[in-house]
Parts: sequence; C-alpha cells; structure tokens
Amino acid sequence: MQNRKTNQLFNFDKFPNFEKDIDLKQRAWIEVKGEAIETNVRQLRSKLSKNCQFMAVVKADGYGHDAKLVSEYAIKGGASQLGVATLNEGIKLRSSGVKKPILILGNLYTKRDLIICFKNNLMPTISSIRECLICNNIGKQFGLKFLLHLKVDTGMSRLGFEYSKFVQQFEKIKSLENILIEGIYSHLSSADEDNALDPKSITQLQRLKFNEILKQINFDRNNEIKIHLANSAGMLINKDFHFHMVRVGLSMYGYSPLDKIDKNLSLKPALFLKAKVAFIRTIDPGVGVSYGGKFVSHRKTNLAVLSIGYADGVPRNLSGKINVIHNDKLYPQVGSITMDQMMVDITGSSEIKVGSTMVLLGSDGDKTISPLEWARKSNTIPWEILCSFKNRLPRVQVD
Repeated sequence: MQNRKTNQLFNFDKFPNFEKDIDLKQRAWIEVKGEAIETNVRQLRSKLSKNCQFMAVVKADGYGHDAKLVSEYAIKGGASQLGVATLNEGIKLRSSGVKKPILILGNLYTKRDLIICFKNNLMPTISSIRECLICNNIGKQFGLKFLLHLKVDTGMSRLGFEYSKFVQQFEKIKSLENILIEGIYSHLSSADEDNALDPKSITQLQRLKFNEILKQINFDRNNEIKIHLANSAGMLINKDFHFHMVRVGLSMYGYSPLDKIDKNLSLKPALFLKAKVAFIRTIDPGVGVSYGGKFVSHRKTNLAVLSIGYADGVPRNLSGKINVIHNDKLYPQVGSITMDQMMVDITGSSEIKVGSTMVLLGSDGDKTISPLEWARKSNTIPWEILCSFKNRLPRVQVD
C-alpha cells in the first residue's frame, strides 16, 4: 500500500530506470561545434609564419565551451600548446589524456602546488626569483629540470617580473641548474582597443618595452626559449607581435576583438545557447510580467516561459533588451529575467508550443545573435558573457 505523503513504499522496479538516461536537452543547454574550433584555428594559423606556434587558451572551461572538447579540436587545427589559468584546469586536461605542453597562466606560489605542477608535466608562469628558487629545488630533488615560463610586466600591472629589474634577475635565473626556461612572455593590456595601431598607443609601447628586454638579455643567443606576447587582438594587429608563439582565446571561439583591422576574417562561432519552452500563457492588456512588474502588456499577449535564467549565466541586466530566435523569427524577451526562467512575447506565433526550442545565442536560419551583442547591451565584454555560463547547462557536442 502506498502512503499518500511519500513514494517510498511503492515498488518502482517495473518502471524503466529513466535516471540513467536523462535528456541533456530537457530544459536548457549549450551546443558546441568542435569543427568550428578546428576551422578557426586553421584560419588563424594561416596568418602566422611557419615557425610561429599557436597556443590555444582553454581556461575557464574553454571559455564556457568545454575545455577537453576545445583542446581536442584546437589540436586538430594545429595548436601545439595549451594555456589554462589554474593548476586544477591543467590536471583535468592531463587526466583526460591531453599530451600537449600546457602552460598555467595564473600564479603558483607554494611548494606543494609547484610539486603537483611538476609531477603532472605542467609548466608554471613564474613572476619572481622566489618561485624560481622553489622550482629549482624541486627539480634538484627529483634529479630533473623543471620547465617553466618567465613573465615580464610591461604595462598590465598584474603578474610578472618588474620590467626595470628583469635583466639583472634573468642573469641569476640562468645560473640555476635544475630549471629550464621554456618561454619568456608578457601580456598586452589594451590590444583590443581601436587605437592599437597608433605608434603612441599603450599596445605599441608595450611591444617596444618587450623588445628592449629581449635585446638586453641577448635573446638571439637563447633562441631555444619561446618568446610570446600576443593575445587574440595582438595577433591580429600585425606580425610584429607574433614572435615564436601567440596565445589565442576569443578568436579561436569565433569572435574577433578587432573586426576593423581584419574584415576578411570569417570566424565561425562554436557556441549555441538554447532553451525549451516550459509553459505558455495568455495575459490581458495592462498585466505586469515578472518581478517588479516593470513590463506591462499593452495588448492581449501570449507568453512563452523559457527554462533558463541568471543562475545559468544569462545576465539579469539584459532584461527586456534581448531577443530569441525560433524558426528564423525574432521574439522579444520581456519582464525581468529571473533566476531560472525568462518570459518571451510570442504573440502572433501559432507554431511555438510547449517543448519548442528557442535560440538565445547562435544562428537559426538567417538570424544570428552574438555574445558581442549581449556584451554591448549589458555594458561588458564578450569574454565575460562566454565565461558566465554555469555548469548546470549541459555542453552537447553537435558535430
């Protein structure tokens, strides 16, 4: 007999075990096209010299796309190295079978973390003599050389050796017997700004400072060391920024930070954000919608409730500013975006039903909505939009 207040006494053995096969597209999800990543890497690499390597930046779970999937297709496209932000991101890629060199772009400063880094064949970014000495001692302990990259601050004021002290410190670092300097690099702070081509811009001044450092350490005599400066925007400015390697993130995912510089770049977005209609209701004129009732219907309105909200990574400040696509038609989002749901005005549509799929980012027919558009409307950058999507949104490969 079944208790009215619980299902615990009921024998469910005769029912299929649906829990083992939950539909990843049950409410909202992200589709990732790995082949778009591969195509973008090939196209971007075609702009590099033959000897210039391509580091695919896959931090933040591959900018929200799934780092393992992105790494796989970036390597297919010709990426020879990978860049992550944290030790855990590097370990996760290693445990998934990735063999390529991996640079940790963030700062590791404890001996414990640096030992873990060393044991997992990961390369740390080093910004001070202190960490160099720790790495040297670890290498000595294991009778091996610890591979690492040195970072110089040329204007970002974040990580890196002080520009004015680096040459002197580099001479000391070279004498350490159990480290191997795999790379020397810096990071551009403003390469995605419109004036990056101006000789007096911050970007160009950083390049000059970086070149001066290389000149002072006689880098030609240390040419086994990989020199790198350019991010996506820096790579697109011109070949003066390429050196031995470029570190590419945003462009690899299908978005150019410098459309004005290279209009012939035909990158393919790899991410599609989709959600299903969970409910449809009709409201009369003069009815408020969602928290605060800031949107009030001016006519009889059909509303579709989508199972996605700011807890999934859709910015709440986009409320009432975005559209969604269904069968090549745009429909406006109305009312405040809530934690788990949002409302869309589908008045006039006879084809949208409960269970219909709506596209929030990506293409459907001739209509396209880009993270760049969301970024402009929410006064932020596309990097933040892409990295905001939460883990409860399943990533589904669609190649």
